[in-house]
Amino acid sequence: MATIPMAGQGTIFGIGMGAETGTKAASASHPSQARAQRNRELFELQRRARRGPTPEVFFAKHIDNTRIVKADDPERRREMRTFTATMSILFVLVMVYVWQHFSAIEVGYQVETQKHQVAEMQEQNRQLRLTEAQLSDPGRIDQIARQLGLDAPQPGQVVRPDGSGTNGPVLAQASTPSLPVN
Repeated sequence: MATIPMAGQGTIFGIGMGAETGTKAASASHPSQARAQRNRELFELQRRARRGPTPEVFFAKHIDNTRIVKADDPERRREMRTFTATMSILFVLVMVYVWQHFSAIEVGYQVETQKHQVAEMQEQNRQLRLTEAQLSDPGRIDQIARQLGLDAPQPGQVVRPDGSGTNGPVLAQASTPSLPVN
């Protein structure tokens, strides 16, 4: 990172980096902690050195991280598996709810369609019964027969298929079956 110094301020990196910074960096036990402490001190020096809207220029530093390999973290992997399993279960539950909801709506439409069909069939049945009653009315049949030139049947003129329509009364007779002689 580079900054443009203002008149009378000097460079930020040269001011305030005396024995105080060196002792703090040396007192840190780990190099990364020392580096972090140094960065904090530099940030504070830069913040103090700014006066109002100071123009600063920052240069992009291109860092090649292609050779860095991420360390395996089993705790993070377990957390991600748990999160994935939880979200999968939640997704399945939501999908089951949505499926049931749309199925209920579809069944409702089917019920309404069938109710409409039943009402139409009942009306058609009523119309057919009315038509049957009109067509089987004896007065109407007699009127149509007279229009066609038919008269009432004379006695003995009606013959029924079972033979009960003969001219005279028929008495019941018992007949004995005959056995064949050999």
